[in-house]
Amino acid sequence: MPIDGAAENPFALAPDDIARLEAIRDAMLDPSPRRIGRLDQWGLADTYETQAEIAEYREAPIVMTDGTAIDAGLTVPRNLAPGQTCPVIVMPAPLNPLGRLAYFGMIPRWALGGYIVLTYSQRGLAQSKGEIQCAGPQDVADGGEILNWLTQHEGVDPERIGCFGASYGAGTSLLLAAADPRVKAVAGASAWGDLFTSLYENGTRHIKAFEALVKLFDEERCSKEFRNVIDKIRRNIIDDEVKEFARLRSPMQHLKTYNERELPVLMTTYWHETIFSVPAVVDLFTGLQGPKSLLVQIGDHGNGELLGLFGGVSKPTEMAYRWMDHHLGGHAGDGSQPQFGIRSEYMHNLLSNLSHRDWAAYALPKQRFHLGAVPAGQQDAPMAAGQPQPGWTRSVQAAGPDTGIVVAPKLIQTGLAERTGLPHVYKTAEIKRDVAAVWTTAPLEQAMRVQGDLEARLTVKPQAENATLIVYLLDCDPATGRAGIITHAPYTLADQQAATITFRLQPAHYVLAKGRQLQLIVDSYDPFFADDNTIPSALEITSPQGSESYIDIPLAPLP
Repeated sequence: MPIDGAAENPFALAPDDIARLEAIRDAMLDPSPRRIGRLDQWGLADTYETQAEIAEYREAPIVMTDGTAIDAGLTVPRNLAPGQTCPVIVMPAPLNPLGRLAYFGMIPRWALGGYIVLTYSQRGLAQSKGEIQCAGPQDVADGGEILNWLTQHEGVDPERIGCFGASYGAGTSLLLAAADPRVKAVAGASAWGDLFTSLYENGTRHIKAFEALVKLFDEERCSKEFRNVIDKIRRNIIDDEVKEFARLRSPMQHLKTYNERELPVLMTTYWHETIFSVPAVVDLFTGLQGPKSLLVQIGDHGNGELLGLFGGVSKPTEMAYRWMDHHLGGHAGDGSQPQFGIRSEYMHNLLSNLSHRDWAAYALPKQRFHLGAVPAGQQDAPMAAGQPQPGWTRSVQAAGPDTGIVVAPKLIQTGLAERTGLPHVYKTAEIKRDVAAVWTTAPLEQAMRVQGDLEARLTVKPQAENATLIVYLLDCDPATGRAGIITHAPYTLADQQAATITFRLQPAHYVLAKGRQLQLIVDSYDPFFADDNTIPSALEITSPQGSESYIDIPLAPLP
Protein backbone atom coordinates (compact mmCIF):
# COMPACT_ATOMS: atom_id res chain seq x y z
CA MET A 1 0.00 0.00 0.00
CA PRO A 2 1.49 3.38 -0.91
CA ILE A 3 2.24 5.67 1.98
CA ASP A 4 1.63 9.39 1.78
CA GLY A 5 4.09 11.78 3.38
CA ALA A 6 6.39 8.97 4.46
CA ALA A 7 9.46 11.18 4.51
CA GLU A 8 7.89 13.26 7.29
CA ASN A 9 5.77 10.53 8.90
CA PRO A 10 6.68 6.87 8.35
CA PHE A 11 3.30 5.83 9.78
CA ALA A 12 1.20 7.96 7.42
CA LEU A 13 -1.64 6.30 5.53
CA ALA A 14 -2.30 6.89 1.86
CA PRO A 15 -5.17 9.29 1.10
CA ASP A 16 -7.15 6.45 -0.47
CA ASP A 17 -6.83 4.38 2.70
CA ILE A 18 -8.11 7.28 4.79
CA ALA A 19 -11.02 7.85 2.39
CA ARG A 20 -11.90 4.16 2.52
CA LEU A 21 -11.97 4.05 6.33
CA GLU A 22 -14.11 7.19 6.49
CA ALA A 23 -16.52 5.77 3.89
CA ILE A 24 -16.75 2.52 5.88
CA ARG A 25 -17.66 4.47 9.02
CA ASP A 26 -20.37 6.41 7.15
CA ALA A 27 -21.82 3.16 5.79
CA MET A 28 -21.78 1.48 9.21
CA LEU A 29 -23.59 4.42 10.81
CA ASP A 30 -26.08 4.66 7.95
CA PRO A 31 -26.25 1.38 5.96
CA SER A 32 -28.43 2.91 3.26
CA PRO A 33 -27.99 1.86 -0.39
CA ARG A 34 -26.31 5.18 -1.14
CA ARG A 35 -23.75 4.86 1.66
CA ILE A 36 -23.11 1.18 1.08
CA GLY A 37 -22.86 1.82 -2.65
CA ARG A 38 -19.94 4.21 -2.12
CA LEU A 39 -17.90 1.20 -0.98
CA ASP A 40 -18.18 -0.41 -4.43
CA GLN A 41 -15.04 1.42 -5.57
CA TRP A 42 -13.04 -0.67 -3.05
CA GLY A 43 -15.02 -3.88 -3.61
CA LEU A 44 -16.46 -3.70 -0.09
CA ALA A 45 -20.16 -3.06 -0.63
CA ASP A 46 -21.25 -6.70 -0.24
CA THR A 47 -19.16 -7.14 2.91
CA TYR A 48 -20.67 -4.21 4.77
CA GLU A 49 -24.17 -4.85 3.47
CA THR A 50 -23.96 -8.33 4.98
CA GLN A 51 -22.61 -6.92 8.23
CA ALA A 52 -25.47 -4.43 8.44
CA GLU A 53 -27.95 -7.28 8.08
CA ILE A 54 -26.59 -9.24 11.02
CA ALA A 55 -25.21 -6.55 13.34
CA GLU A 56 -25.96 -3.01 14.42
CA TYR A 57 -23.18 -0.44 14.77
CA ARG A 58 -23.52 2.63 16.95
CA GLU A 59 -21.20 5.27 18.39
CA ALA A 60 -21.31 6.96 21.76
CA PRO A 61 -18.65 8.43 24.00
CA ILE A 62 -17.98 6.52 27.20
CA VAL A 63 -17.59 9.04 30.01
CA MET A 64 -14.99 8.24 32.65
CA THR A 65 -15.49 9.05 36.32
CA ASP A 66 -13.37 12.20 35.94
CA GLY A 67 -15.65 13.40 33.13
CA THR A 68 -13.31 12.55 30.23
CA ALA A 69 -15.20 11.34 27.14
CA ILE A 70 -13.62 8.34 25.39
CA ASP A 71 -14.61 7.95 21.74
CA ALA A 72 -16.00 4.45 21.14
CA GLY A 73 -18.03 2.36 18.73
CA LEU A 74 -20.05 -0.76 19.53
CA THR A 75 -21.15 -3.49 17.13
CA VAL A 76 -23.87 -5.84 18.47
CA PRO A 77 -25.59 -8.79 16.73
CA ARG A 78 -29.19 -8.18 15.73
CA ASN A 79 -32.07 -10.33 16.94
CA LEU A 80 -30.42 -11.84 20.00
CA ALA A 81 -32.56 -14.51 21.60
CA PRO A 82 -33.66 -13.91 25.21
CA GLY A 83 -30.72 -14.65 27.46
CA GLN A 84 -28.31 -15.17 24.56
CA THR A 85 -24.77 -13.97 25.18
CA CYS A 86 -21.85 -13.50 22.83
CA PRO A 87 -18.07 -13.39 23.04
CA VAL A 88 -16.63 -9.88 23.01
CA ILE A 89 -13.61 -8.31 21.35
CA VAL A 90 -12.30 -5.03 22.78
CA MET A 91 -9.91 -3.15 20.49
CA PRO A 92 -7.92 -0.19 21.87
CA ALA A 93 -6.66 1.95 19.00
CA PRO A 94 -3.21 1.97 17.42
CA LEU A 95 -1.23 5.21 17.51
CA ASN A 96 -2.86 6.86 14.53
CA PRO A 97 -4.68 10.16 13.96
CA LEU A 98 -7.72 8.10 12.94
CA GLY A 99 -7.66 6.20 16.22
CA ARG A 100 -10.15 3.35 16.37
CA LEU A 101 -11.17 3.83 12.72
CA ALA A 102 -8.01 1.90 11.84
CA TYR A 103 -9.82 -1.30 12.89
CA PHE A 104 -12.94 -0.85 10.77
CA GLY A 105 -11.74 -3.32 8.16
CA MET A 106 -11.74 -6.09 10.80
CA ILE A 107 -15.20 -5.51 12.26
CA PRO A 108 -17.12 -7.54 9.63
CA ARG A 109 -15.06 -10.67 10.37
CA TRP A 110 -15.66 -10.34 14.10
CA ALA A 111 -19.36 -9.55 13.61
CA LEU A 112 -19.92 -12.45 11.21
CA GLY A 113 -18.11 -14.62 13.73
CA GLY A 114 -20.70 -13.90 16.40
CA TYR A 115 -18.72 -11.36 18.43
CA ILE A 116 -19.78 -8.13 20.04
CA VAL A 117 -17.08 -5.62 19.06
CA LEU A 118 -16.02 -2.53 20.98
CA THR A 119 -13.43 -0.21 19.45
CA TYR A 120 -12.15 2.83 21.30
CA SER A 121 -9.47 5.50 21.08
CA GLN A 122 -7.42 5.87 24.24
CA ARG A 123 -7.50 9.07 26.28
CA GLY A 124 -6.20 12.03 24.24
CA LEU A 125 -5.99 10.06 20.98
CA ALA A 126 -7.98 10.94 17.84
CA GLN A 127 -11.50 12.04 18.94
CA SER A 128 -11.14 11.06 22.61
CA LYS A 129 -10.82 13.88 25.13
CA GLY A 130 -8.19 14.31 27.81
CA GLU A 131 -4.43 14.13 27.72
CA ILE A 132 -2.35 11.32 26.23
CA GLN A 133 -0.83 9.13 28.94
CA CYS A 134 1.23 6.78 26.71
CA ALA A 135 -0.42 3.53 27.87
CA GLY A 136 -0.03 4.58 31.49
CA PRO A 137 -1.97 3.66 34.65
CA GLN A 138 -4.74 6.10 33.71
CA ASP A 139 -5.24 4.33 30.38
CA VAL A 140 -5.46 1.01 32.23
CA ALA A 141 -8.00 2.48 34.65
CA ASP A 142 -9.97 3.82 31.66
CA GLY A 143 -9.96 0.31 30.20
CA GLY A 144 -11.46 -1.05 33.42
CA GLU A 145 -14.24 1.57 33.31
CA ILE A 146 -14.88 0.73 29.66
CA LEU A 147 -15.30 -2.94 30.60
CA ASN A 148 -17.73 -1.89 33.36
CA TRP A 149 -19.77 0.02 30.77
CA LEU A 150 -19.56 -2.83 28.27
CA THR A 151 -20.69 -5.61 30.62
CA GLN A 152 -23.91 -3.74 31.35
CA HIS A 153 -25.05 -4.26 27.76
CA GLU A 154 -27.44 -6.99 26.70
CA GLY A 155 -25.77 -9.96 25.05
CA VAL A 156 -22.30 -9.44 26.54
CA ASP A 157 -20.80 -12.58 28.05
CA PRO A 158 -18.54 -11.25 30.84
CA GLU A 159 -16.64 -14.55 30.89
CA ARG A 160 -15.67 -14.33 27.22
CA ILE A 161 -13.92 -10.99 26.72
CA GLY A 162 -10.74 -10.72 24.66
CA CYS A 163 -8.53 -7.81 23.63
CA PHE A 164 -6.96 -7.29 20.23
CA GLY A 165 -4.69 -4.37 19.44
CA ALA A 166 -1.98 -3.28 17.04
CA SER A 167 1.11 -1.37 18.23
CA TYR A 168 -0.14 1.16 20.83
CA GLY A 169 -3.31 -0.91 21.02
CA ALA A 170 -1.27 -4.08 21.57
CA GLY A 171 0.52 -2.59 24.57
CA THR A 172 -2.73 -1.21 25.96
CA SER A 173 -4.37 -4.63 25.56
CA LEU A 174 -1.58 -6.47 27.39
CA LEU A 175 -1.53 -3.96 30.24
CA LEU A 176 -5.33 -3.97 30.59
CA ALA A 177 -5.35 -7.77 30.65
CA ALA A 178 -2.81 -7.77 33.48
CA ALA A 179 -4.95 -5.42 35.55
CA ASP A 180 -8.41 -6.84 34.83
CA PRO A 181 -9.14 -10.59 35.05
CA ARG A 182 -12.25 -10.11 32.92
CA VAL A 183 -9.92 -10.16 29.91
CA LYS A 184 -9.57 -13.86 29.08
CA ALA A 185 -7.30 -13.69 25.99
CA VAL A 186 -5.04 -11.16 24.26
CA ALA A 187 -3.70 -10.81 20.72
CA GLY A 188 -1.19 -8.02 20.15
CA ALA A 189 0.25 -7.22 16.72
CA SER A 190 3.58 -5.33 16.70
CA ALA A 191 3.60 -5.58 20.48
CA TRP A 192 6.20 -4.42 22.96
CA GLY A 193 7.52 -6.33 25.94
CA ASP A 194 9.67 -3.75 27.73
CA LEU A 195 9.27 -0.07 26.95
CA PHE A 196 12.56 1.02 28.53
CA THR A 197 14.59 -1.41 26.40
CA SER A 198 12.76 -0.15 23.34
CA LEU A 199 13.68 3.45 24.13
CA TYR A 200 17.14 2.84 25.52
CA GLU A 201 19.04 -0.20 24.25
CA ASN A 202 22.47 -0.91 25.71
CA GLY A 203 22.66 2.67 27.02
CA THR A 204 21.72 4.09 23.61
CA ARG A 205 18.64 6.14 22.82
CA HIS A 206 16.55 5.03 19.82
CA ILE A 207 16.18 8.65 18.91
CA LYS A 208 14.81 8.40 15.36
CA ALA A 209 11.97 6.07 16.35
CA PHE A 210 11.37 8.08 19.53
CA GLU A 211 10.95 11.36 17.66
CA ALA A 212 8.69 9.75 15.06
CA LEU A 213 6.41 8.43 17.82
CA VAL A 214 6.40 11.75 19.67
CA LYS A 215 5.36 13.53 16.49
CA LEU A 216 2.55 11.03 16.03
CA PHE A 217 1.38 11.50 19.63
CA ASP A 218 1.32 15.31 19.17
CA GLU A 219 3.11 16.80 22.17
CA GLU A 220 0.42 19.41 22.78
CA ARG A 221 -2.03 16.61 23.63
CA CYS A 222 0.35 14.79 26.00
CA SER A 223 0.14 14.95 29.80
CA LYS A 224 2.60 17.05 31.78
CA GLU A 225 4.28 13.86 33.06
CA PHE A 226 4.68 12.52 29.52
CA ARG A 227 6.02 15.83 28.19
CA ASN A 228 8.56 15.93 31.01
CA VAL A 229 9.78 12.43 30.12
CA ILE A 230 9.99 13.41 26.44
CA ASP A 231 12.14 16.39 27.37
CA LYS A 232 14.43 14.29 29.57
CA ILE A 233 14.97 11.66 26.90
CA ARG A 234 15.84 14.35 24.38
CA ARG A 235 18.40 15.77 26.81
CA ASN A 236 19.74 12.30 27.62
CA ILE A 237 18.63 12.45 31.24
CA ILE A 238 17.73 8.83 31.84
CA ASP A 239 16.91 9.03 35.53
CA ASP A 240 14.63 7.12 37.90
CA GLU A 241 11.58 9.06 36.72
CA VAL A 242 12.14 7.96 33.12
CA LYS A 243 12.80 4.37 34.18
CA GLU A 244 9.67 4.23 36.34
CA PHE A 245 7.58 5.80 33.56
CA ALA A 246 8.72 3.01 31.23
CA ARG A 247 8.38 0.24 33.83
CA LEU A 248 4.73 1.06 34.51
CA ARG A 249 4.07 0.74 30.78
CA SER A 250 5.87 -2.57 30.26
CA PRO A 251 3.95 -5.86 30.01
CA MET A 252 7.10 -7.65 31.22
CA GLN A 253 6.50 -6.36 34.75
CA HIS A 254 3.22 -8.34 34.80
CA LEU A 255 4.71 -11.71 33.86
CA LYS A 256 3.78 -13.24 37.23
CA THR A 257 0.15 -12.13 36.81
CA TYR A 258 -0.09 -13.54 33.30
CA ASN A 259 1.29 -16.86 34.51
CA GLU A 260 -0.90 -17.10 37.60
CA ARG A 261 -3.96 -16.62 35.40
CA GLU A 262 -2.53 -18.69 32.53
CA LEU A 263 -3.63 -15.88 30.24
CA PRO A 264 -3.56 -16.87 26.55
CA VAL A 265 -1.23 -14.40 24.82
CA LEU A 266 -0.54 -14.05 21.08
CA MET A 267 2.11 -11.55 19.97
CA THR A 268 3.65 -10.61 16.64
CA THR A 269 6.87 -8.80 15.78
CA TYR A 270 9.46 -8.44 12.97
CA TRP A 271 13.06 -9.39 12.38
CA HIS A 272 13.96 -5.82 11.49
CA GLU A 273 11.62 -4.06 13.92
CA THR A 274 12.85 -0.49 14.46
CA ILE A 275 10.25 0.72 16.99
CA PHE A 276 10.11 -1.84 19.82
CA SER A 277 12.77 -4.21 21.16
CA VAL A 278 12.54 -7.68 19.62
CA PRO A 279 14.70 -9.31 22.34
CA ALA A 280 12.26 -7.96 24.94
CA VAL A 281 9.29 -9.49 23.08
CA VAL A 282 11.15 -12.82 22.91
CA ASP A 283 11.92 -12.58 26.64
CA LEU A 284 8.26 -11.95 27.46
CA PHE A 285 7.13 -14.82 25.25
CA THR A 286 9.70 -17.17 26.78
CA GLY A 287 8.63 -16.24 30.31
CA LEU A 288 4.92 -16.89 29.68
CA GLN A 289 3.69 -20.21 31.06
CA GLY A 290 0.12 -20.21 29.76
CA PRO A 291 -1.10 -20.72 26.18
CA LYS A 292 1.13 -18.58 24.00
CA SER A 293 2.05 -17.89 20.40
CA LEU A 294 4.67 -15.69 18.76
CA LEU A 295 4.78 -14.74 15.08
CA VAL A 296 7.99 -13.19 13.72
CA GLN A 297 7.85 -11.88 10.15
CA ILE A 298 9.98 -10.23 7.51
CA GLY A 299 9.92 -6.45 7.63
CA ASP A 300 9.39 -3.72 10.19
CA HIS A 301 6.77 -2.47 12.63
CA GLY A 302 3.20 -2.93 11.40
CA ASN A 303 4.14 -4.10 7.90
CA GLY A 304 2.47 -7.51 8.02
CA GLU A 305 -0.87 -6.69 9.69
CA LEU A 306 -1.64 -3.58 7.67
CA LEU A 307 -3.60 -5.43 4.98
CA GLY A 308 -5.50 -7.39 7.63
CA LEU A 309 -6.48 -4.24 9.52
CA PHE A 310 -8.01 -2.94 6.29
CA GLY A 311 -10.12 -6.08 5.87
CA GLY A 312 -7.77 -8.23 3.79
CA VAL A 313 -5.91 -11.37 4.75
CA SER A 314 -2.70 -11.21 6.79
CA LYS A 315 -0.97 -13.69 9.05
CA PRO A 316 -1.27 -11.52 12.19
CA THR A 317 -5.00 -10.92 11.85
CA GLU A 318 -5.84 -14.46 10.73
CA MET A 319 -3.93 -15.78 13.74
CA ALA A 320 -5.85 -13.36 15.97
CA TYR A 321 -9.23 -14.59 14.68
CA ARG A 322 -8.26 -18.23 15.32
CA TRP A 323 -6.80 -17.34 18.73
CA MET A 324 -9.99 -15.69 19.93
CA ASP A 325 -12.23 -18.36 18.42
CA HIS A 326 -10.30 -21.03 20.32
CA HIS A 327 -10.32 -19.23 23.65
CA LEU A 328 -13.64 -17.37 23.51
CA GLY A 329 -15.83 -19.62 21.35
CA GLY A 330 -16.56 -17.45 18.31
CA HIS A 331 -16.14 -18.33 14.63
CA ALA A 332 -14.43 -15.36 12.98
CA GLY A 333 -11.53 -17.45 11.71
CA ASP A 334 -11.30 -20.12 9.04
CA GLY A 335 -12.03 -22.99 11.42
CA SER A 336 -8.38 -23.96 11.85
CA GLN A 337 -6.92 -24.43 15.29
CA PRO A 338 -4.53 -21.70 16.48
CA GLN A 339 -0.83 -22.33 16.31
CA PHE A 340 0.95 -22.39 19.64
CA GLY A 341 4.66 -21.78 20.06
CA ILE A 342 6.65 -19.90 17.43
CA ARG A 343 5.70 -19.29 13.82
CA SER A 344 8.25 -17.51 11.65
CA GLU A 345 9.28 -16.38 8.20
CA TYR A 346 12.93 -16.21 7.18
CA MET A 347 14.73 -13.56 5.20
CA HIS A 348 13.84 -13.06 2.37
CA ASN A 349 11.19 -15.69 1.66
CA LEU A 350 7.76 -14.18 2.23
CA LEU A 351 6.10 -17.56 1.63
CA SER A 352 8.14 -19.32 4.32
CA ASN A 353 6.22 -20.62 7.32
CA LEU A 354 8.17 -22.44 10.02
CA SER A 355 6.90 -23.73 13.36
CA HIS A 356 8.71 -24.48 16.60
CA ARG A 357 7.51 -25.45 20.06
CA ASP A 358 9.37 -22.68 21.89
CA TRP A 359 12.40 -20.41 21.61
CA ALA A 360 14.75 -23.10 22.91
CA ALA A 361 13.68 -25.41 20.08
CA TYR A 362 13.78 -22.54 17.61
CA ALA A 363 17.22 -21.07 18.27
CA LEU A 364 20.22 -22.88 16.80
CA PRO A 365 23.36 -23.49 18.89
CA LYS A 366 25.80 -20.61 18.58
CA GLN A 367 29.07 -20.82 16.67
CA ARG A 368 31.84 -18.50 17.83
CA PHE A 369 33.65 -16.43 15.23
CA HIS A 370 36.81 -14.79 16.56
CA LEU A 371 37.74 -11.36 15.25
CA GLY A 372 41.28 -11.14 13.94
CA ALA A 373 43.92 -8.57 13.06
CA VAL A 374 44.15 -6.85 9.68
CA PRO A 375 46.67 -8.75 7.51
CA ALA A 376 49.53 -6.74 6.03
CA GLY A 377 48.52 -4.86 2.91
CA GLN A 378 44.76 -5.25 3.49
CA GLN A 379 42.08 -2.98 4.94
CA ASP A 380 39.70 -5.58 6.40
CA ALA A 381 40.29 -8.34 8.92
CA PRO A 382 39.14 -11.97 9.02
CA MET A 383 36.65 -13.51 11.38
CA ALA A 384 36.72 -17.26 11.75
CA ALA A 385 35.97 -20.18 14.02
CA GLY A 386 38.84 -21.84 15.82
CA GLN A 387 41.30 -20.20 18.16
CA PRO A 388 40.84 -16.78 19.83
CA GLN A 389 42.79 -13.95 18.20
CA PRO A 390 44.35 -11.71 20.86
CA GLY A 391 46.77 -8.83 20.62
CA TRP A 392 45.41 -6.54 17.93
CA THR A 393 44.01 -2.99 18.02
CA ARG A 394 41.88 -1.17 15.46
CA SER A 395 41.01 2.50 15.50
CA VAL A 396 37.66 3.88 14.35
CA GLN A 397 37.23 7.62 14.02
CA ALA A 398 34.09 9.13 15.52
CA ALA A 399 32.01 9.91 12.47
CA GLY A 400 29.38 12.29 11.21
CA PRO A 401 26.32 11.31 9.19
CA ASP A 402 27.92 9.66 6.16
CA THR A 403 29.58 6.35 7.11
CA GLY A 404 28.10 4.29 4.28
CA ILE A 405 25.96 2.07 6.51
CA VAL A 406 22.76 2.55 8.51
CA VAL A 407 20.34 0.22 10.30
CA ALA A 408 17.61 1.29 7.88
CA PRO A 409 17.48 4.29 5.57
CA LYS A 410 13.84 4.87 6.60
CA LEU A 411 11.76 3.81 9.57
CA ILE A 412 8.96 1.43 8.60
CA GLN A 413 9.34 2.04 4.87
CA THR A 414 12.63 0.17 4.43
CA GLY A 415 11.08 -2.84 6.13
CA LEU A 416 7.95 -2.57 4.00
CA ALA A 417 10.07 -2.62 0.84
CA GLU A 418 12.00 -5.56 2.28
CA ARG A 419 8.71 -7.35 2.84
CA THR A 420 7.74 -6.84 -0.78
CA GLY A 421 11.02 -8.36 -1.99
CA LEU A 422 13.14 -5.22 -2.26
CA PRO A 423 15.58 -5.27 0.67
CA HIS A 424 17.99 -2.37 1.00
CA VAL A 425 21.33 -3.09 -0.69
CA TYR A 426 24.55 -2.11 1.05
CA LYS A 427 27.61 -1.51 -1.12
CA THR A 428 30.36 -2.64 1.20
CA ALA A 429 33.15 -1.05 -0.84
CA GLU A 430 31.58 2.34 -0.11
CA ILE A 431 31.68 1.89 3.66
CA LYS A 432 34.37 4.30 4.82
CA ARG A 433 37.15 2.34 6.50
CA ASP A 434 38.44 5.29 8.52
CA VAL A 435 35.13 5.44 10.39
CA ALA A 436 34.28 1.74 10.30
CA ALA A 437 36.11 -1.50 11.05
CA VAL A 438 35.21 -4.56 8.95
CA TRP A 439 35.70 -8.29 9.55
CA THR A 440 34.76 -10.90 6.96
CA THR A 441 34.49 -14.71 6.90
CA ALA A 442 35.74 -16.90 4.10
CA PRO A 443 33.07 -17.71 1.48
CA LEU A 444 30.60 -20.25 2.80
CA GLU A 445 31.14 -23.76 1.47
CA GLN A 446 27.44 -24.51 1.57
CA ALA A 447 24.13 -22.75 2.13
CA MET A 448 23.66 -21.85 5.78
CA ARG A 449 21.00 -20.40 8.03
CA VAL A 450 21.27 -17.92 10.88
CA GLN A 451 18.46 -18.69 13.32
CA GLY A 452 18.15 -17.35 16.86
CA ASP A 453 20.11 -15.15 19.26
CA LEU A 454 23.42 -13.43 18.52
CA GLU A 455 25.95 -12.02 20.95
CA ALA A 456 29.12 -9.97 20.52
CA ARG A 457 32.07 -9.22 22.79
CA LEU A 458 34.41 -6.30 22.18
CA THR A 459 36.94 -4.41 24.24
CA VAL A 460 36.54 -0.72 23.53
CA LYS A 461 38.77 2.17 24.59
CA PRO A 462 37.37 5.61 23.66
CA GLN A 463 39.52 8.68 23.51
CA ALA A 464 36.65 10.70 24.97
CA GLU A 465 34.76 9.97 28.18
CA ASN A 466 31.66 8.59 26.43
CA ALA A 467 31.38 6.65 23.20
CA THR A 468 28.72 4.99 21.05
CA LEU A 469 29.33 2.17 18.62
CA ILE A 470 27.00 0.24 16.34
CA VAL A 471 27.56 -3.35 15.25
CA TYR A 472 26.05 -4.65 12.01
CA LEU A 473 26.12 -8.19 10.63
CA LEU A 474 25.75 -8.37 6.85
CA ASP A 475 25.33 -11.05 4.19
CA CYS A 476 27.85 -10.08 1.51
CA ASP A 477 28.27 -11.31 -2.05
CA PRO A 478 32.07 -11.30 -2.61
CA ALA A 479 31.61 -11.17 -6.37
CA THR A 480 29.74 -7.85 -6.31
CA GLY A 481 30.36 -6.37 -2.87
CA ARG A 482 26.61 -5.99 -2.46
CA ALA A 483 25.15 -7.00 0.90
CA GLY A 484 21.97 -7.28 2.93
CA ILE A 485 21.63 -6.63 6.64
CA ILE A 486 21.05 -9.60 8.94
CA THR A 487 21.01 -7.86 12.32
CA HIS A 488 22.52 -5.07 14.43
CA ALA A 489 22.87 -3.57 17.90
CA PRO A 490 24.15 -0.31 19.42
CA TYR A 491 26.18 0.13 22.60
CA THR A 492 27.13 3.28 24.52
CA LEU A 493 29.90 3.44 27.11
CA ALA A 494 29.53 6.18 29.70
CA ASP A 495 32.02 7.60 32.19
CA GLN A 496 34.74 5.09 31.55
CA GLN A 497 37.92 4.94 29.53
CA ALA A 498 37.91 1.31 28.52
CA ALA A 499 35.61 -1.69 28.92
CA THR A 500 35.03 -5.20 27.68
CA ILE A 501 31.37 -5.30 26.66
CA THR A 502 29.21 -8.30 25.87
CA PHE A 503 25.80 -7.59 24.38
CA ARG A 504 22.90 -9.09 22.45
CA LEU A 505 22.14 -8.27 18.86
CA GLN A 506 18.62 -8.35 17.50
CA PRO A 507 17.70 -12.01 16.85
CA ALA A 508 17.64 -13.14 13.23
CA HIS A 509 16.36 -15.78 10.87
CA TYR A 510 18.31 -15.47 7.65
CA VAL A 511 19.29 -17.91 4.89
CA LEU A 512 22.71 -17.46 3.26
CA ALA A 513 23.53 -18.89 -0.15
CA LYS A 514 26.65 -20.92 -0.82
CA GLY A 515 29.65 -18.69 -1.52
CA ARG A 516 28.35 -15.72 0.50
CA GLN A 517 30.33 -14.16 3.33
CA LEU A 518 29.33 -12.98 6.77
CA GLN A 519 30.59 -9.48 7.38
CA LEU A 520 30.77 -7.73 10.75
CA ILE A 521 31.01 -3.93 10.70
CA VAL A 522 31.56 -1.62 13.66
CA ASP A 523 31.18 2.13 13.35
CA SER A 524 30.36 5.02 15.66
CA TYR A 525 27.39 6.73 14.03
CA ASP A 526 23.93 5.79 12.79
CA PRO A 527 21.12 8.37 12.47
CA PHE A 528 18.74 5.82 13.98
CA PHE A 529 20.48 6.25 17.35
CA ALA A 530 21.56 9.20 19.49
CA ASP A 531 25.33 8.97 19.79
CA ASP A 532 27.56 10.12 22.62
CA ASN A 533 30.71 10.52 20.57
CA THR A 534 32.99 13.54 20.55
CA ILE A 535 34.25 14.72 17.16
CA PRO A 536 37.12 14.64 16.57
CA SER A 537 38.01 11.56 18.61
CA ALA A 538 38.42 7.85 18.05
CA LEU A 539 37.45 4.47 19.46
CA GLU A 540 40.05 1.76 19.83
CA ILE A 541 38.68 -1.77 19.46
CA THR A 542 41.03 -4.36 20.91
CA SER A 543 41.24 -8.06 21.70
CA PRO A 544 43.23 -8.55 24.91
CA GLN A 545 44.43 -11.95 26.05
CA GLY A 546 41.65 -13.67 27.97
CA SER A 547 38.96 -11.26 26.71
CA GLU A 548 39.32 -11.78 22.97
CA SER A 549 36.72 -10.19 20.70
CA TYR A 550 34.17 -12.41 19.02
CA ILE A 551 30.63 -12.73 17.71
CA ASP A 552 28.45 -15.75 18.49
CA ILE A 553 26.14 -16.63 15.59
CA PRO A 554 23.44 -19.35 15.61
CA LEU A 555 24.58 -20.90 12.35
CA ALA A 556 23.96 -24.29 10.75
CA PRO A 557 23.81 -25.84 7.27
CA LEU A 558 20.55 -25.34 5.45
CA PRO A 559 18.58 -28.59 5.62
